[in-house]
Amino acid sequence: MHQEKPHLHPNLTLEQLSRKLGAPSREVSRAINQGFGCNFFEFVSRYRIDEAKSRLADAANQANILQTMYDSGFNSKSVFNTAFKKETGFTPSEYRRRALQGDIRP
Repeated sequence: MHQEKPHLHPNLTLEQLSRKLGAPSREVSRAINQGFGCNFFEFVSRYRIDEAKSRLADAANQANILQTMYDSGFNSKSVFNTAFKKETGFTPSEYRRRALQGDIRP
């Protein structure tokens, strides 16, 4: 997931990821559930949040929050904000401010 970054595609499905991995979707789903303790959508969301955190903490990145959301693979502002706050405890703008001040690390 880190090298090719399929999670950045907003419409990524379990079937697409399974084809990319060359494994049946049932096996990929089971591996995600057992290995990470979450379902496919939560699994992909974690990667997307990590991507957003990196982008928000990068002082050279001039993209606004909405562009960062899209660039990280999300296509819904409410889903992004909810998932981001659940994962980090901060809103995206709050996270950016704190990260750029050095209060938190991505």
